[in-house]
Amino acid sequence: MRRRALLGAVAGVAAVALATGAGVALSDGSSGSGAGSGKASGKASGKGSGSGSGKVSVSGGYIPQPLLTDEAAAYVTVANAGGGDAELTSVSTPLAAHVTLHSTTGTTMRQVTALTVPAGGTLTLGTGGDHMMLENLTHKPRVGETVTLRLHFAHATPATVTVTVPVEATTYRPDPKG
Repeated sequence: MRRRALLGAVAGVAAVALATGAGVALSDGSSGSGAGSGKASGKASGKGSGSGSGKVSVSGGYIPQPLLTDEAAAYVTVANAGGGDAELTSVSTPLAAHVTLHSTTGTTMRQVTALTVPAGGTLTLGTGGDHMMLENLTHKPRVGETVTLRLHFAHATPATVTVTVPVEATTYRPDPKG
């Protein structure tokens, strides 16, 4: 727990706001990729749970180069254009044995089973707040490397979104204007 707190504090040097990247999630179950700042690219696939479900898209993702060799934090912004809430329930990546979801309030970080993306709103995973912890890394990622994250949702179309995010310097601060 102390190691995670240290990682969270170090990651706090990185961005508070996420860059606006080019991740794309299409609500019709097709796939695509976006253009833009080059900060993230993605494709979406999956089936939704009806018209009341969320319609999610992911952008602005990145991973600050970790100081530790076995853990890293990951950040993205999830937008929900649907009429119902969506829940981010899990994340997987070839970079880590497992990924846990965390919420931070003040200086207290706690693991959670899901994070809600409100209907018509966004969920911003960033330093000092909600975030993903990649644990038991296969290797320490280098700056400039890209990492695939597969985000799994409940109550959302698409149910799974795959994005490729860059590894940035530990001190990286995204431009909040995009």
